Amino acid sequence: VAILIPFRNRHEHLPILFQHLTPILQRQRLQFAYYVIEQSGTQPFNRAMLFNVGFLEAMKDLDWDCLVFHDVDHIPENDRNYYGCGQMPRHFAAKLDKYMYLLPYSEFFGGVSGLTVEQFRKINGFPNAFWGWGGEDDDLWNRVHYAGLNVTRPEGEMGKYKSIPHHHRGEVQFLGRLDGECHCTAIFRSLQRCSIGIKSGLWLGNSRTFRDLSRSRSCVVLAVCLGPLSC
Repeated sequence: VAILIPFRNRHEHLPILFQHLTPILQRQRLQFAYYVIEQSGTQPFNRAMLFNVGFLEAMKDLDWDCLVFHDVDHIPENDRNYYGCGQMPRHFAAKLDKYMYLLPYSEFFGGVSGLTVEQFRKINGFPNAFWGWGGEDDDLWNRVHYAGLNVTRPEGEMGKYKSIPHHHRGEVQFLGRLDGECHCTAIFRSLQRCSIGIKSGLWLGNSRTFRDLSRSRSCVVLAVCLGPLSC
């Protein structure tokens, strides 16, 4: 299982997630690795494109069975919420405390989701055009259903998550130092924007590697610069 975590200015959250999630994955006897994809530069945050970058880099390391797309501020409450993938895409974070443990709407697919490599390729990954905060999860839901797939969720108490409070200060809503826990890799890339739509996804345009340091088997940190204007 590859755990992909998009990241920017959340240095206090990452150790908390590792502290809670790592023992759960170990008790579930999963082979796993974290991929922390940190956005640098001055462009607005692009969570979706960071996931696509993380996927492409993770696939260079291993032929993963399951990809888990995990927000850094979502903490699982139940060990029985199995971090594996099945015949259909999985929405792990079905019940968030900030929503009173209820789905905010039926198409909600945010927080923590899982797809097999085959499923992720079939939907062409995440959309790349969502600069700023919000919108990409709803697009992912549409891609899943456009591909003839359905989203499954854990039953009962298993899908409960706590959300670490965070205010999106300085982050633009969608307009139309890691240490201790994770001694890993820094990879710098310059990536071009892609047009919105189903064709916008795993094709990321031209990229070039500025720096590639050593990795550990269980954790990789990707430092990514999106768009030439901010690099």
